[in-house]
Amino acid sequence: MKRFHVHVHVDDLPQSVAFYSKLFASAPTRIEADYAKWMLEDPRVNFAISTRGEGHGVDHLGIQADDEVELAELKSRALSADRTLLDDGETVCCYSKSEKHWVTDPQGIAWEQFRTLERAEVYGESRSLAVEQGVAAGACCAGAAPRTTAGPVKSASSCC
Repeated sequence: MKRFHVHVHVDDLPQSVAFYSKLFASAPTRIEADYAKWMLEDPRVNFAISTRGEGHGVDHLGIQADDEVELAELKSRALSADRTLLDDGETVCCYSKSEKHWVTDPQGIAWEQFRTLERAEVYGESRSLAVEQGVAAGACCAGAAPRTTAGPVKSASSCC
């Protein structure tokens, strides 16, 4: 069963961990000096926050697959959307070894589709380094479009 993924950049990790732990009534399943993640079951979501990157707010959205069959199905759907697909293959990102690809929607929102292979002890290559070097593939959470082009996902009003 697939899991929705949201990654948010925050300014103050301890303050945000305290807030989201209360909001979700759950402690993070993984916490590092610059990163925290909740693997929630209700709703089924992989919610991550980090101090990495630029600015604050929603960085990217995604879908986490449980196995390679689900990931292949997601890849097929992304290819059928007539958008450029960035295939990172196996990579290290957000303290996990994973297999992933990216697609950007018509508004420039990066969508990550991935499956986690195992835990990693390093975050991965930073977005700012990737952008400086003009590299998207293999860059941790760089997405199909650099953040400098697409920017964070922001709502124009206070409601949905």
